[in-house]
Amino acid sequence: MNNTMQTVMDRGEESLLKTYNRFPVVFERGEGVYLYDSNEKKYLDFGAGIAVFALGYGNESYNQALKDQIDRIIHTSNLYYNRPAVDAAETIVKSTGMAKVFFTNSGTEAIEGALKVARKYAWLKDPSKDYEFIAMNHSFHGRSQGALSVTGNAHYQDGFVPVPLRAVFADFNNLDDVKAKITDKTCGIICEVVQGEGGIYPADKEFLEGLRKICDDKDILLIFDEIQCGMGRCGSMYAHELYGVKPDVLTLAKALGCGIPVGAFVTNEKASHALVPGDHGTTYGGNPLACAAVNEVYSLFEKERIVDHVKEVGQVLFDRLESLKDRYSCIKDHRGLGLMQGLELDRPVAGIVKAALEKGLILISAGANTIRFVPPLIIQEEHIEEMIKILEEIIADL
Repeated sequence: MNNTMQTVMDRGEESLLKTYNRFPVVFERGEGVYLYDSNEKKYLDFGAGIAVFALGYGNESYNQALKDQIDRIIHTSNLYYNRPAVDAAETIVKSTGMAKVFFTNSGTEAIEGALKVARKYAWLKDPSKDYEFIAMNHSFHGRSQGALSVTGNAHYQDGFVPVPLRAVFADFNNLDDVKAKITDKTCGIICEVVQGEGGIYPADKEFLEGLRKICDDKDILLIFDEIQCGMGRCGSMYAHELYGVKPDVLTLAKALGCGIPVGAFVTNEKASHALVPGDHGTTYGGNPLACAAVNEVYSLFEKERIVDHVKEVGQVLFDRLESLKDRYSCIKDHRGLGLMQGLELDRPVAGIVKAALEKGLILISAGANTIRFVPPLIIQEEHIEEMIKILEEIIADL
């Protein structure tokens, strides 16, 4: 490690708030599905900035769209209209088949907005109740207090969200447990279509269908968090399309901007009437630069047939990871859809992730014992083979 990279890390330790245990590397540039550090060491990226960089690094069309927008206008606030935001909203409404869009700066903010929609929807019918949500154990929805209140992991909540303010938690894919916890104070049910941080667990079709029926019967809102599993990652544009179940509110982020910080919550017609002027706002959300990124992402997804590609290479990744699981007893399970997959081991995977980085492969975990595979959606079969070769070397050494 040269002095330049070490100096940057030392400076970071001095000035950045210590909420991450960062890996000892400074990335300087990217190209395709590879990143390069300050020493020009090359890394195959199977983390994509935590499922963000769907189009890979250095996409000329994407970069040019942002450069063009910077030369026009970057920010005006939501006191006025801007063309990129209107274009992006129309595109998302058409793509999802829903009614209205609110742009945010992040996935966490999209969750916050979705929770407000559901709570206000219930309050408008009966303002006398102290409403609550049903969320799922082992879920992850973000780090702000509202998002943490529906995140099913006490480790993240303790010290930040008092117990009385937390959601009622049910077991994922256990419809009977959800039904048992419904009360007249329930204003919404929130779940990931594929649990990410919780270990890469796809929902069962019957579970999502059951949630939809509960919400219809009780006239409460169903929120699907597709911040990580949406935007083509699971082999359809939105993961819920694989199940034929539509939410009342859908949250998106990560690959929505492919690197530019942007999120959104999308409402159906029923939910879209809950919020009125003055109920919600954001200074930066939906600014022209962020929405120029969203527009170019949707354009490139269509032009490059990203979803069809994910179906093809996702199956290759699935087969290769299945083969790996069959050969090594330390691998307990393999789960996932499309290019969102996980290998669960019988031990913590932090050492494997570290060893992979040293060998030029970027992997990330999902919980303590699961390796998460969320590469750029432009990954090719040759990159999967390259990844498997490195990973197998490491697992064989176990």
